[in-house]
Amino acid sequence: MRCQGNPFSRRGFLAAGTFGGLGISLPQLMWMQKAAAEQKHYDFIEAKAQSVIHIYLPGGMAHQETWDPKPFSPLEYRGEMKPVKTNTGEIFAESVPKLAGIADRLCVIRSMTHGEAAHERGTHNMFTGYKPSPALKYPSFGAVVSHEYGPRNNLPPYVCIPNQPNEFAGTGYLSSSYGPFSLGSDPASGSFKVRDLDLYNGMDEDRFTRRQAALDVVNKKFSSLTNADSVTAMNTFYERAYSLLGSTEAKSAFDLKKEDKKIRDAYGMNQAGQRLLMARRLVEAGCRLVTLTYGGWDMHRGITDAMRRTMPPLDQALSQLILDLEQRGLLESTLVMVSSEFGRTPKINKDAGRDHYPKVFSVMLAGGGIKGGVVYGASNATASEPEFDPVTPADLATTMYHQLGIVADKELMAPGDRPIEIVDGGKVLTDIVA
Repeated sequence: MRCQGNPFSRRGFLAAGTFGGLGISLPQLMWMQKAAAEQKHYDFIEAKAQSVIHIYLPGGMAHQETWDPKPFSPLEYRGEMKPVKTNTGEIFAESVPKLAGIADRLCVIRSMTHGEAAHERGTHNMFTGYKPSPALKYPSFGAVVSHEYGPRNNLPPYVCIPNQPNEFAGTGYLSSSYGPFSLGSDPASGSFKVRDLDLYNGMDEDRFTRRQAALDVVNKKFSSLTNADSVTAMNTFYERAYSLLGSTEAKSAFDLKKEDKKIRDAYGMNQAGQRLLMARRLVEAGCRLVTLTYGGWDMHRGITDAMRRTMPPLDQALSQLILDLEQRGLLESTLVMVSSEFGRTPKINKDAGRDHYPKVFSVMLAGGGIKGGVVYGASNATASEPEFDPVTPADLATTMYHQLGIVADKELMAPGDRPIEIVDGGKVLTDIVA
């Protein structure tokens, strides 16, 4: 159980009115008592998930060719891909046969919706839970988790594979000390090596320790003269770097060569496979949130052929990841989330592709206390709008944070001492929570 935030939010006090010199009025007191009773549910949240693997598919993956096929709609809507029956009796598209075979472990949300048809703005929504604002940069999921929980087992709390995928995966208004650790190269590369994990040539452990002690003295003196974010962030960076460099167990989490070759082959010796395998190693070792990207899904032309090229490695790797986590006893404590900035247009265009479409699309979840074998919400017959139970990015973010034991309406401090809620207005999707 974890306690988060004050029992009364700033917004709640403003709603109740200001305090007068003669004390609190009866209506205010009654409101505060009601607010306190309602708040108890949110103040203490049992964390079902200890880690998150966020698999982001940049470009806008088509829901019709994956999670939400429409086999009874006209050809210009349904496209050329055939449906396959899942092991729960639902249907997915033929592009994900392996995932269809483990659908009893999956939760598919078919009613995601927002209003941003530009890649950058849609990506912002799906990495922060907020609409873009010219007035404020919002922190990504990973930065918030890093802020709330910090490192575990000497590992960075927030890791990006292979690199920070976009500007919205950063720290926003939070200190840069909560930013991601990026691998720097692709785990699928034959020359893969994580940058900054080894001492420079000629630097032995004793020399490293002496330099660390000397730097600590300088840092303490410098920090006493200023409280600038850049100084605090650099100190945090060094402290975490020392912990990582000094821990053989932590460094070994990044070493894919320690993984059995049969397991590596089961994931697939390709970008999708090795990135997802790296993610599993990192959460198993203690990372709290791992973000990775795979593929390019902006398929304005020849979507059927493009899906048949791009999806099979992900279908193999993602199904293997879920089974691997389950076999290791990690699935219940690891939330796997597969998202994209938006979906694709209901009708096939003149180039046999689909264009940007944020009005309805799909997201997949598994593990981390989320019910398996569930389809939440629905799109209509042509996959052009939500039929029922629409889900916003704020709802998705709030549900993810809830599973991690983080109160989504807790207020963090933005520049100018402005209290900003982690997520504004989202709700927990209680029907999918186990």
